[in-house]
Amino acid sequence: MSSLDPRLPLIQYAPIDGKVVLVRFDHNVVKAGQIRDPYRIDRTLGTLYNIVERGGRPILMTHIGRPKDTKTGEITCRMEESVKPVVEYLQRKLHIKFHVPEFPIAPGTGIAGIDTSVNLAIRDLRERKIGGIYLPNTRWFQGEDADDENRRKFALQLAGLADIFINDAFGSWQSHTSTVNITKHLPSYAGFLMQQEIINLGMVIDPKRPFIAVVAGSKYDTKIKPLYALYEKVDKLILGGVIYNTYLCAKYGIKIAGVTESDIGLARDLVEKDRVKQKIIELPYVVESDSIEGRFEGRFRTISVKDFRRGNAYNYILDIDPASFEDSLVYESIFQAKTIFVNAVMGLTPHFSAGSAALDSTIDHNSAALKMYGGGDTLQEFKDLCPGLYLSVLDDAHYYFFTGGGTVLSAIEQGTPYGLGPVQALMENREKFA
Repeated sequence: MSSLDPRLPLIQYAPIDGKVVLVRFDHNVVKAGQIRDPYRIDRTLGTLYNIVERGGRPILMTHIGRPKDTKTGEITCRMEESVKPVVEYLQRKLHIKFHVPEFPIAPGTGIAGIDTSVNLAIRDLRERKIGGIYLPNTRWFQGEDADDENRRKFALQLAGLADIFINDAFGSWQSHTSTVNITKHLPSYAGFLMQQEIINLGMVIDPKRPFIAVVAGSKYDTKIKPLYALYEKVDKLILGGVIYNTYLCAKYGIKIAGVTESDIGLARDLVEKDRVKQKIIELPYVVESDSIEGRFEGRFRTISVKDFRRGNAYNYILDIDPASFEDSLVYESIFQAKTIFVNAVMGLTPHFSAGSAALDSTIDHNSAALKMYGGGDTLQEFKDLCPGLYLSVLDDAHYYFFTGGGTVLSAIEQGTPYGLGPVQALMENREKFA
């Protein structure tokens, strides 16, 4: 098993008793005002319990959604991206009361900062009149993702709330104020979930072999760097989604609706690389559809990759036919692996999902391998399509579900989890506050 870098400061060594502890979680599980899956919240309960059990008084924070328009810079504080559902869930789960402070919201610019109105709640927290404080969505604050004085001010305001900072938000790998800048002002430590994710990432970066990875995505250009990093590391690679469609276009000289010429051009390098190394395992049967709007009878069909001819054009390829996973080469490659990493939804959901269900079921046949799933949509599809299997393996030592898919890919691209901005910030903080 991988071990942690000794430079990383850990929560178990933090002087918590009697301290107000500011904790950054990744509770970004709210969609349209509803919690889709509380898994990421539940994974952080160990850290929260540890803080309270050791005499700490917790102030929680998380981001939810994308309130900031990246083009205009405007921040829209929508109630469907409020922390309220998370707070309600925690109160039901833990039977304790959380206070959510309210700050003035300016249209288009969000919350200017944390004002003194929070001080009464902090006093109640210290006196144990409330169980915890949960700050509003961090991305509602002007200083969370800013490049100016607002970032510095917000970091100081956050630091003024507490005595210690704990980062347990593995899925929040972006270098924002609440994950990076805050560490400049408070003694800071990695929570238990952060530690687990880093340890398990080490098993992807330095895996037991044979190592097979399954990667899919809706765009090719956004996955190039982590895809190439994975390609160099794996023994075998399976592709899905638009990434696979792009690869097929580049290799066989065909056209598939929805795949751009620019992406095909980018994929040719991977095709040439694989002519030599032959790591990519092709899924032989795909599902072509005349429409991306739904699964309409008579308007979709299974086609074979063997029938591709240069110059042919196809409609949308929206799924992998389950028969692909019965192919001897595909099945044996999965069955013989010692480590399997999955960051993939194979079809265009919700209408085309048979490929993802078949993938998860086939992987489960390999009872000896370490099976690691890369968070986000991948985990949600697993739960939705194979609910019985999902529940049966949640505590299985041969399975691990990362809480942040983007974080995993970023770490794979860098070749280490310690290059991620928030993790680096914790290690630098240790040197400053040692």
